[in-house]
Amino acid sequence: MKTRNLVYGALLTALALVIPISFGGYLRIYIPPFSATLASHVPVFLAMLLGPFAAFFVGLGSTVGFLIIMGPVIAARAAVHIPVATVGAHLMKTRRFSFLMALLVVLPLHAVGEALIVIPFGFSLYDAGVVVGVGTALHHILDAAIAIGVYRLLLKSGALDSLELFSGGGQSIAR
Repeated sequence: MKTRNLVYGALLTALALVIPISFGGYLRIYIPPFSATLASHVPVFLAMLLGPFAAFFVGLGSTVGFLIIMGPVIAARAAVHIPVATVGAHLMKTRRFSFLMALLVVLPLHAVGEALIVIPFGFSLYDAGVVVGVGTALHHILDAAIAIGVYRLLLKSGALDSLELFSGGGQSIAR
């Protein structure tokens, strides 16, 4: 891993920690038993561009951030970010998926994973499947749109030129 990629991964990990801790009160949507912190997936999704190693650790940072501020149930849901981001990064690296395609492919893994992880905490199948699962899917779509917007801005600015990105083999968002 290049030093610059490592630094960007560390910065994304810091953002994954800061978003729930500092901005959770402003960006949180709470519809019991579901909660979502807008933009909380953005650092995790962007880390997929850096590769599986960075994606794993940014997902771990997200989990820790939610554990500090929201407790074990939300932290367990955030722990699903680890395999989601790692799988997405792996698809981009080995299968040459575009960023958009990787985000779409991991969406069901994300929604189902968060729905299943809350069942041991006493959630009913309805609350887990419909409220958490569908809520997570919608949250994933919103944050994916933000991540793609940020990615496009970084591409236009030239900030990503020196990074080794796994974005489908080129600068395209959708192939």
